[in-house]
Amino acid sequence: MRGYEIRITDKPDWRKVKKAKVDQYVWGGEYRPKTYAQLVFVPRRGFIARLTTYETAPRAVYFNNMDPVYTDSCLEFFARYKKGGYINCEVNANGAILSAYGEGRGGRIPLDKISGEFPSVKITKKKDRWVAEISVDLKIIKAVYGKSVFRENSVIYGNFYKCGDNCEHVHYGSFSPVKTEKPDFHRPEYFAKMTLKK
Repeated sequence: MRGYEIRITDKPDWRKVKKAKVDQYVWGGEYRPKTYAQLVFVPRRGFIARLTTYETAPRAVYFNNMDPVYTDSCLEFFARYKKGGYINCEVNANGAILSAYGEGRGGRIPLDKISGEFPSVKITKKKDRWVAEISVDLKIIKAVYGKSVFRENSVIYGNFYKCGDNCEHVHYGSFSPVKTEKPDFHRPEYFAKMTLKK
């Protein structure tokens, strides 16, 4: 199982943040766009995940939060920040986010029903790629888990994904391999260990 070091920083310099390659395509498929993720922890603010994928014309049909954006070209960050369930953040190139909390695929609760808001999303589109920055604020984590204290050597568990259920070329990639017979990203037992480091 892969691991990842989360950089603790007041101001992210993405040129210096470790890249997690989203290159595990355990369910096959020839379409495998170069994709990587980066994750930082900003004290008193929260976690910022930055995912980059080299696609020139991503499918982006949906515009509203909680739409099924995983059927579009989608970048995803799932994480369990404390003991309990996990938060999924799934975004398309329009900046629409599907984000909820729960212990598995079923019975998930939209984050805005718990914390009053969704993680913020910033999309950057370039000629050869698009980038999604997802900010999961400490106040959201506190609303979900009851506490939000993180320091050096704190550990969370998570995974990064690239998918597109209804794309011309259907694809399912992950950072930490998911060893199920069929595509299923809602499997926290395959999350990678992620440790906060200065």
